Amino acid sequence: MRKPRLMTPGPAMVPEEVLLELARPVIHHRSDEAKQVITEVVAGLKEVFQTQNDVLILTASGTGAMEAAVVNAVPSGGKALVLNAGHFAARWMQICKAFGINGVSLDFEWGQPVDPDRVAEALRQHPDTACVFGTLSETSTGTGHPVEAIGRVVAETPALLAVDGISGVGAIECRTDEWGIDLLCVGSQKALMIPPGLAFVAVSPKAWDRIDRFDSPSYYFNLKAARKKMKEFDTPYTPAHTLILALQAALRRIRAEGMENVLRRHRRMSEACQAGIQALGLELFSARPAEGLTAFRVPDGLKDGQIRKALADRFGISTVGGQDKLKGKIVRIGHMGYTDELDVIAVLAALEMVLTDLGHDVEPGRAVAAAQQALMGQPSAVGYYKNGSL
Repeated sequence: MRKPRLMTPGPAMVPEEVLLELARPVIHHRSDEAKQVITEVVAGLKEVFQTQNDVLILTASGTGAMEAAVVNAVPSGGKALVLNAGHFAARWMQICKAFGINGVSLDFEWGQPVDPDRVAEALRQHPDTACVFGTLSETSTGTGHPVEAIGRVVAETPALLAVDGISGVGAIECRTDEWGIDLLCVGSQKALMIPPGLAFVAVSPKAWDRIDRFDSPSYYFNLKAARKKMKEFDTPYTPAHTLILALQAALRRIRAEGMENVLRRHRRMSEACQAGIQALGLELFSARPAEGLTAFRVPDGLKDGQIRKALADRFGISTVGGQDKLKGKIVRIGHMGYTDELDVIAVLAALEMVLTDLGHDVEPGRAVAAAQQALMGQPSAVGYYKNGSL
């Protein structure tokens, strides 16, 4: 049996100490021990999110956090501006529709970053916008968006800024308070290094002011109920507290490495992976690659399923293809959370061999050498993004 290597952009690999935490006997979720764990976890999440705002814990996937943001921030019949640049950004529109919210879709080409100037113009055209819904890292395209610049635009208006940071937070720089993010939505199974099942929402004072003005139609995802219980370091309904215990271990690992070092590691891995892909003559899909994953176009004459199946069958490496209109057109390699530089080099080496087996012209070692050069700080054609710019 092949050693499994989970190189997908979520779920991501889980550290051994976190897996061992999941094997502990179950404690009661209303015990003092459980509340002490939540106390530590919330402090750790604030550090990762770079916020002093309230952080609420939901037992759900990241989509649950997105739904909570929508249904608590915008009343039925209200208006929302959706920055639609990918499959998951479009989910904001679908949630708005489900709750009778007037969603205005500001569409961008998939693989291109959101243009803050267009956001500003859209807000001038729709001054009654209650909330702008955007994305930090669009997993479907491998694109990182300039949230810092978008935040400056939205901050000049009464609108809130809600950001899907599910696949980005912990891998990409995200300074919630500095960037004016009012509702940050995060999931557990990406760079936070635990299995799926938990979601988090960081809520600013500006957002609370809006939330307190009306009664949300949601019962389970009611943020006011979650805020009330969080004052006691508790949750209003039974949480996935075994996952919260696992998160405690994962956050301790992040704290030991240091948040800035974590971000630096992700930048290095991203740069290395991009350099290796380009050295093979393959085309990166995104014009502004996110740092938690790399997406490349399937070369002519091959199918994405061939590449991914060969990686899985021969090397035990799991990757994913494209979604929606990108189905069959791209391959996506995740390198977030419990992943290091050697994991990236291993995937590139495997990709070289797989492409050779499939008849694609590959010079053995070319991708690996390019990645090594990037990691050693030698000149590379690939840059990395910091503070929303090259």
